[in-house]
Amino acid sequence: MRANWRILGVLALTAAACGCGGASAGLSPSSAPASTVPASTRPAGLAQTTPAEAASSPAAGLPLAGKIVGIDPGHNGGNFTHQAQISRLIWNGREREACNTTGTETDSGYWEATFNWHVANYLKADLVKLGAKVVLTRHSNHGVGPCVNVRSFILNRAHANVAIDIHADGGPPGGRGFTVLEPVADGPNDKVIGASIRFGSDVRSALLRYTSMPESDYYGHDGVIFRDDLAGLNLTTVPKILIECGNMRNATDARLLVMPRFQRELARAFTDAIVKFLTGRWPHA
Repeated sequence: MRANWRILGVLALTAAACGCGGASAGLSPSSAPASTVPASTRPAGLAQTTPAEAASSPAAGLPLAGKIVGIDPGHNGGNFTHQAQISRLIWNGREREACNTTGTETDSGYWEATFNWHVANYLKADLVKLGAKVVLTRHSNHGVGPCVNVRSFILNRAHANVAIDIHADGGPPGGRGFTVLEPVADGPNDKVIGASIRFGSDVRSALLRYTSMPESDYYGHDGVIFRDDLAGLNLTTVPKILIECGNMRNATDARLLVMPRFQRELARAFTDAIVKFLTGRWPHA
């Protein structure tokens, strides 16, 4: 999801890990399947339960019972027709950046917004089966925005136990691989830096363990980079990382990223990383 971004982050020796991107206008993103996303992400929609009610819940006994997971599928399909709206500047905690962007695309015209949406919904389905409550920052692939700062606020207000921003990069055609983007202490996120680094390490391990996507050979170091210029990371008050799942401008990566089978593999890897982060154990160890 690359659009004239600049790397302001610093690499850290304590961790092993999007392009926020613009794509050519004039094309429409592929349609996504109908979603079963909840109608609201307001905290009021996250009903509180008593211990007795929790014990009798169908989710009781599942590994993620009682946990709240936030998912931010980057960009949105309607951004393409609302350039002025998404280009307005917002405060990201350190500086001003664009409200949102269109995202990148493969050479064949498969849009990042569509990819992000599909992976997010596969991930949501996996997490719900394990008992989690899932909060998404958008409810279709046909809307506009919301702005990147608002996406952070949605997940913060939901008191997510962990959150993941899903993207794909628009890097140099010769570059391959995934990158985990980690936050740099910036005020609002100070208390979740350590937890975010641990979660990022779990995501990196899961991708290497369960998918054929390698670490990036052009962006970051050992599949990790620290960024301090992104609202999604600067403004988070819950443990969070942003994942660039691969490079849509690379022919080999692109062939994988457009495949539903590989999108499901990514979702399963993220699910296992979330289980590991929240329970301390890999589910298939």
